Amino acid sequence: MSETTDPVIDTARRRKAPAKGAKGRVTMIDIARAAGCSQATVSFVLNNSPGIKLSQQTRERVIEAARTLGYTAPAFEALHPPLPAFEGLDGVIGFAVDQLATSPEAVVAIEGARQASWNAGNVLLVAQTLGDSVMEPRAIAALTKRGISALIYMTIFTREITAPDYLYGLDIPVILLNCYTADYAFPAVVPSEIAGGQSSTRHLISHGHRRIATITGEPWMQAAQDRLKGYRRALATADIPFDPELVVEGDWSASAGYAATVKLLALKDKPTAIFCQNDRTAIGCYEALKEAGLHIPQDISVVGYDDEEIARHLFPPLTTSILPHMAMGQWAIEQLEAPAPPGRGRYPITKLECPLVERESVRGVAV
Repeated sequence: MSETTDPVIDTARRRKAPAKGAKGRVTMIDIARAAGCSQATVSFVLNNSPGIKLSQQTRERVIEAARTLGYTAPAFEALHPPLPAFEGLDGVIGFAVDQLATSPEAVVAIEGARQASWNAGNVLLVAQTLGDSVMEPRAIAALTKRGISALIYMTIFTREITAPDYLYGLDIPVILLNCYTADYAFPAVVPSEIAGGQSSTRHLISHGHRRIATITGEPWMQAAQDRLKGYRRALATADIPFDPELVVEGDWSASAGYAATVKLLALKDKPTAIFCQNDRTAIGCYEALKEAGLHIPQDISVVGYDDEEIARHLFPPLTTSILPHMAMGQWAIEQLEAPAPPGRGRYPITKLECPLVERESVRGVAV
């Protein structure tokens, strides 16, 4: 999917429609202008010429331009019949997300929704909105004009949102992914971050660690707040006193993980384990520990969070927690067939578990 200034409308429809031939008949020249290619390319596609290698994207662009302009040659209609009309949930589902290119979580959630959609015979249309107050409603309006039967609305950062008025005005189901509203007006799904932070810390406690540090994310973010709550709950449950010296604020980056680890190693009573609240932070933590001549996990244990691809390729491979965005995308599609609550309805927030993946970065210590 390519990103454009208009996130939904196809190339052929964004271009100014060319004047038709002298007798009002759509020609290959008209199609070539609309599709942005040569007349020869149009001829190859429309006639399905053998032995000509063209990209699938080019073929689809030419076919869409021909359909948009109303090209009606018998040979074309035989080779490329119109797409079937869809009704209800056997149709098209819209997926609007504020950020797509900067985070793998959105791609994973979209793939989860795509798999569940295709299993039910539905098509998924995706729009990146950047949360722009002008372009977001235009993008969602463009999706609805294309006949979507439901809308999934996602934010990259887990948080409570004030849903824009146009979401309340839609006459189709709306599902919130990675966000929720205070009025519980829409079905919503988020990761169970408190439980995830608690599970990560409890894993270290189960290996005999009592001097456990944590490097947080930015404190204004709900994910950082909840993971820290989970950390504190695990300590309290195990009767381990909370030590504020062992909590260092970071910003989710490897650089912050490095600096925070250096600070922790300067303590008189050093930690025996560090819970990094995301995997990128753990990368910096690894580097600082290795520079200090310490070995993981023999000298100190490390746990991450998010289960990014890099986690399994660090040395040693990093124990971490899975952000359940794939499952969240699948859950969002499954809710479209769930019965609506009576009356105006209040939907509970669904929280999906962040499973711990045990690898080789944690080792037991003598109790």
